[in-house]
Amino acid sequence: MHGLMMEQQLLISGIIDHAANYHNDSEVISVNTNGGQTRTNYGEIRERALQLGSALLKQGMNKSDRIATIAWNNHRHMELYYAIPGMGLVSHTLNPRLFPEQLIYIINHAEDRILFFDQTFIPLVDAVRGNLKTVEKYVLMEARDEEIAKANPWLDFYEEFLETGDKDATWVDDLDERDASSLCYTSGTTGNPKGALYSHRSTLIHAIVSATPDVMNISARDSILPVVPMFHVNAWGIAYAAPLVGAKLVLPGPGLDGKSLVTLLNEERVTFSAGVPTIWSGLIQELRDSNTKLPHMERTVIGGSACPPSMIDTFRDDFDVEVIHAWGMTELSPLGSVNNLKNKHLTLSQDEQNAMRVNQGRPPFGIELGVFDDQAKQLPNDGVAQGDLYCRGPWVISEYFGGEGGDPLVDGWFPTGDVATIDDDGNMTIRDRSKDIIKSGGEWISSVELEGLAMAHPNIADAAVIAAHHAKWEERPLLIVVLKEGKTFSTEDMQEFYDGKVAKWWIPDAVQLTDEIPRNATGKILKTKLRESFGDVLLS
Repeated sequence: MHGLMMEQQLLISGIIDHAANYHNDSEVISVNTNGGQTRTNYGEIRERALQLGSALLKQGMNKSDRIATIAWNNHRHMELYYAIPGMGLVSHTLNPRLFPEQLIYIINHAEDRILFFDQTFIPLVDAVRGNLKTVEKYVLMEARDEEIAKANPWLDFYEEFLETGDKDATWVDDLDERDASSLCYTSGTTGNPKGALYSHRSTLIHAIVSATPDVMNISARDSILPVVPMFHVNAWGIAYAAPLVGAKLVLPGPGLDGKSLVTLLNEERVTFSAGVPTIWSGLIQELRDSNTKLPHMERTVIGGSACPPSMIDTFRDDFDVEVIHAWGMTELSPLGSVNNLKNKHLTLSQDEQNAMRVNQGRPPFGIELGVFDDQAKQLPNDGVAQGDLYCRGPWVISEYFGGEGGDPLVDGWFPTGDVATIDDDGNMTIRDRSKDIIKSGGEWISSVELEGLAMAHPNIADAAVIAAHHAKWEERPLLIVVLKEGKTFSTEDMQEFYDGKVAKWWIPDAVQLTDEIPRNATGKILKTKLRESFGDVLLS
């Protein structure tokens, strides 16, 4: 016997329909690429998305064709987020921080037919377009500009393109919730990037869970500023979750420097934000330099890479902002776990609560995490057993786009490439990437933990720890640091700093100074490059 309930497809277009119906005048503030702001709302976003979707179909786009974007967080990008999947097409967000060769590979692999892009990226698009095999039209996300048109006769203009669509258009009516909706590629630290192809169903479930109190805890009462780019795993789902609950949305455009963000956060009375640690470092520095507070900001999700414990302390103690540490991956849409306390933890001392805040937290409903040994045998959730982190759930990939890399699953689980522990409350702690963890004399050392501690030192601007070759112990940790201007940091300083914070045999053998820590397009440290440069220094 089936339940006697209505059948309704879980479609992305339903999110913006709901927002327009019940949160029509909720503001969407967009910082324009060329300066100034556009103030719109969910009703207008939906209206323009429908017309834009009609324009796409009139260009001869067929179901599941890929439409690419290279754009900042702005209102036109939001329109594309709904116009493309709403018409049965696939939204393919491109990361402009990738190397041109990687962009060319990704666009050709995805077989994108139209490329939308912001003005910032005209030189980038012009440089690669001669190598793009399937792109038929290039659309600059601006109104017509005669000077730009004359200099770049190969491009079209967004507002003119939109006008070719019907103003009374409707969403296509033959979609299934399991149809493809959007495509994101991994950052490709090794080998070519691989595509994660999301469905309407997976995206909508992810958005609903993201908004719940134990995850991002967002509602129509919030003003939300996603610092995480819309080209980075769909802005961690915020571009869908914010209209789903009707929250005010503040889109920062290209200005992600500390001063620009502080101005937006305070002028738009932002209560919730999300971003990676490197961006928040700049924000904190600006707040200190300008002696500014954040009177409206209540909480921020920090992910993308491990959040230094000192950053959590600074946000809480100096600015009264709660940091919610989170973990995820492109392959997980990206939400995997979020650090929120349980009721029983509220009676703990402040120091005990602070200690709990540094791990990556518990999986929300829909995600199951497990740690496994080298024989793919699941280990106990006791907070001690350390193994390869696997996951599964309705917004986790089952394979990569185009079948790249073969079947990635192990007995129905997706191996994340992380090494972790999980305690009996379900709290997961990333110990390291499996390829980065240090094995010294047969014992494991977490580079992530050593890096997080190093970032609290007042003389250090950036830090990384790698496994360096060692004649006796095979591998030993090496601390690589970028110093703040005019500061010093010696091996003796390091040994004194780490003393009492970690086991003595964990303390790195030496300090290596450098001008810059290399990172990939999503901000993760490129330890392969660091090992190439410094992996043998302990041998000499």
